[in-house]
Amino acid sequence: MEVPGSAKKMIATREEMVEARVPIPYRDQCAHLLIPLNKCRQKEYYLPWKCEDERHVYEKCEYELVMERMLAMQKIREKEGKLKQGIPMGAGAS
Repeated sequence: MEVPGSAKKMIATREEMVEARVPIPYRDQCAHLLIPLNKCRQKEYYLPWKCEDERHVYEKCEYELVMERMLAMQKIREKEGKLKQGIPMGAGAS
C-alpha cells in the first residue's frame, strides 16, 4: 500500500505484515518498524518504559509520513486556488 509520490518506499512485504499480524490500517511505509516494536511490546508485557527506542523510531516515521501528506495537500490546495482565480500555472514564480 505505497502512497503515490511518497519519498518513502515499502520495505516490509505483504507476507511479512500478515505473518506479524499487522492490522490493515497500519500497513504503510512504516510497517517495517512496527513489526519489531510489536515483538518488543509482547516480550516486555507492554510496559510503557520498555521499547522506547523502537517506539520513537516508529512514531518519527509516522510523523514524517503525515507531514509529507500535509505538504502534498497544501500544494494541491494552492493549485486549486490558482485555478479558481484564473492564474496560469506557470506564471506565479517570476
